[in-house]
Amino acid sequence: MLQLFADGLIQGAMVSLGAIGLTLTYSILRFANFTQGELVTGGAYAALMALAGFAGTAQRAGTFAGLSFGWPMLVALLLAMLATGGLALTIEWLLFGRLRRHGSAITLVIASFGASLALRNLIAFGFGPQPQYFSRDLQIAIPIMPGVRLTPDQLFLVGVTAALVAALHFFLTRTTLGRAMRATAENPALAMLIGIDVRAVVRWTWLVGGALAAVAGVFLGLTVQVRPSMGFDLLLPLFAAAILGGIGNPYGAVLGGLLIGLAESLSVPWVGSEYRQAVGFLVMLAALLWRPQGLLGERA
Repeated sequence: MLQLFADGLIQGAMVSLGAIGLTLTYSILRFANFTQGELVTGGAYAALMALAGFAGTAQRAGTFAGLSFGWPMLVALLLAMLATGGLALTIEWLLFGRLRRHGSAITLVIASFGASLALRNLIAFGFGPQPQYFSRDLQIAIPIMPGVRLTPDQLFLVGVTAALVAALHFFLTRTTLGRAMRATAENPALAMLIGIDVRAVVRWTWLVGGALAAVAGVFLGLTVQVRPSMGFDLLLPLFAAAILGGIGNPYGAVLGGLLIGLAESLSVPWVGSEYRQAVGFLVMLAALLWRPQGLLGERA
């Protein structure tokens, strides 16, 4: 049971990173962004491409103690964050920004669903349907406590996720741009009246959401595999986490992601791995019946 709990935290950490971008987009732009799953996939493939450019260097650089990768993987992760943030900005410029001027929220949702399908098929066409791997080296899980074993890569994932959540908290509460994002999420019209550049806030929202989605994609690829449907498979947990935590609340997305990950992992012995996402969704529905605004959401 402790091992299932630890596996749930690992899964929940990846879901949390993707759900933060989803909930930030909703809080500021007021629509459900279905392309978030494809941003997760795009980030993984961007890192894979960057790592291929370091192929010879990566072999000479070796790996960090216990991990399956070395510094080229960290550089590839940073490049993937930039590339995925740029992809998110491009989608905003080509599609969502234009539709927001004249379209309704439902128009944006339908457009995001169509863009998601297009991106998924473009990725499958460009890279092929077969799964790929950042590393084929086998890792030996090490004992963390009695009954719990994790690989060094999984421990690294948890540590980086905690650091990113702390950095996001500092960004939102202590920086001018972070406070501007919070003000825009609260009341866009009033934020514009007091001199906040709402268009700049929107751009940074896409950048931050895309970068965090890239990290989630790379971590998912490190612990499982990289494939064109990986983001789509994660989309339901992303929405469940954002809604469970309180849509529009980034801290709620973190809490919701961890709870969804735990619910899915702990349910495997009873329902099997093929139904684990359904269990997470049922947990979200049950929680919303008790607290419709989400765990950390505010009452309307």
